[in-house]
Formats: sequence, C-alpha cells, structure tokens
Amino acid sequence: MTKIKLDLSTLKTMSLFSKITGVQPRDCFPDSNDTLIFVLNGKVGKAVGKNGANVKKLEPVLKRKIKIVEFNPDIKVFVQNLVHPIKLKDVELDETTLIMHPPDAKTRGILIGRAAQNLRNYETILKRYFPIEELKVP
Repeated sequence: MTKIKLDLSTLKTMSLFSKITGVQPRDCFPDSNDTLIFVLNGKVGKAVGKNGANVKKLEPVLKRKIKIVEFNPDIKVFVQNLVHPIKLKDVELDETTLIMHPPDAKTRGILIGRAAQNLRNYETILKRYFPIEELKVP
C-alpha cells in the first residue's frame, strides 16, 4: 500500500461530505467513470442517510455521482464492499492476483463492463490500498 496524498480540493470535498453526512471519510478520489468514491472506516448507513437522502443532497452539490464504500483491511471483504450491490460467489487471492467469482454469466458481464472498464476501475481502486498486480473474473 502506498501512502495516499490528498490535495486541497480533495480535503475540501471530504470536509463537505463530513458536514452533510456527519461521517468523516478515510479517503476520496474520482474513478475512471468520473464517479467520486468515498471510502469510510464504518458508518456507511449513516453516511448514505435514510433512503439515500445524504447521497441525493451531495450529488447535485458536487455535480457528479458518488459511491460510498466501507474500508476493510481484509481484501476479500473490501472487494465485496466495493462491488456492492453485486453479490460475489467467492473472492480468491492468489499471490498478487485477485480472482472474483461471480454467481452467473450476467453478473460476470456487469463486473467486467464494456471494454473491461469496470474491471480496470476496480483494479485501480484495489491497487490504491492493497499490493495486488491484477484483478480477474473467470
């Protein structure tokens, strides 16, 4: 895991998130689809708010989609949190390759995405926190 450096605009965004939700995020960054990912140490329910109220408040203010993910030091649990609401049958770590096992072909397609963009996106996020080389979906 590399040390994560936050710039001033990221800190401002995190502060705004904290004011609206009442939960301090651990990290915040845009993914390749221009969705803002907020990583929390817990209290995801409080951050999302009743019926997603806080998310609905934040998205127009930040002018982009947001996704809230709970951090877990166990990479297998973190992957489950990251791809939520998609359910995985199993997550396997083989040296530096992480293998996600979807329950069916439709879920596999959603995980990979067009031109593997979802898969590469997940891979980038995971590399931010864990020493993995590659992410695969068999």
